[in-house]
Amino acid sequence: MTSPTAPSTAGPGPNGGSAVGATTGAGIAADVASFQGQPAVHLRSPDGARATVLLHGGHLVSWVPAGGSEMLYLSPHSSHGGSSAVRGGVPVVFPQFSTRGTLPRHGFVRNRPWTLLEQSQRGRNAFAVFGLSDDDATRAIWPQAFSLELTVSIEARRLEIELAVINTGETNLSFNAALHTYLRCNDVIKTQLEGLMDRNYLDQTNGEERNQWVDVVTVAKELDRIYFNAPAGPLTLRELGRRLQISQAGFADTVVWNPGPERCAQLPDMPPDGWAEMMCVEAAQIGEAVTLSPGEEWAGMQTLEAAG
Repeated sequence: MTSPTAPSTAGPGPNGGSAVGATTGAGIAADVASFQGQPAVHLRSPDGARATVLLHGGHLVSWVPAGGSEMLYLSPHSSHGGSSAVRGGVPVVFPQFSTRGTLPRHGFVRNRPWTLLEQSQRGRNAFAVFGLSDDDATRAIWPQAFSLELTVSIEARRLEIELAVINTGETNLSFNAALHTYLRCNDVIKTQLEGLMDRNYLDQTNGEERNQWVDVVTVAKELDRIYFNAPAGPLTLRELGRRLQISQAGFADTVVWNPGPERCAQLPDMPPDGWAEMMCVEAAQIGEAVTLSPGEEWAGMQTLEAAG
């Protein structure tokens, strides 16, 4: 999962922040900077691509392709740290999706402090690996032994995010997971998501199961769909002057979500018009839980590539 360590390439990221020295997991020395007052790792590839990951939640909050503009939506009303998850970017969902269980919504790892395990550069690629393992606090609400690794890799106009799960316990481990990716849109009403035609989905706004009978998904009001057994991709998010290709591996399902104007106005961590600037396209494992034997590992990846 991890690669041989190379000298740290951290530095000020797209949102600035002063770098501060820090010692991270396994004694690895790295430059951990700040983002909105929270410890963060800034990645920059040799060709100019940039990304920022908070240690709080292992949360990717910014991705700027080489020669491009910000591709992720981050709410200006969001908190950044403490007990609250960040609204926007790419929250890590584990071991529960939404309220489909007894744990807090979307599990607990998006609110836990992660450790920087490695930060390196290889050729045109820059990447960082973050880790999180069970502790007394997680076992108090979910008595399972686990180890997570999140790898964020950027190169040119391409972003890869991989979540790996290892069962470090002595009994079977079952979980759901997702990468809850918030994509920035200039105007979501004029944005189209293509590639899900003929796929069955659960409409979570009314509990109905339906079939996607047209190729284009658009947003005019609240949209909350789980596409089961979704294609690996690529899906295409298309708007005037910009095109993004979205692929996934390891994850079986895809979630498409936008709160719409009415629900968005009720969310305390989003501006009332924030819904018009984003669409979530999430790589997810929801319909069928992953079960790992002791020592077994699972990994899922989402890849974004800006094509215009």
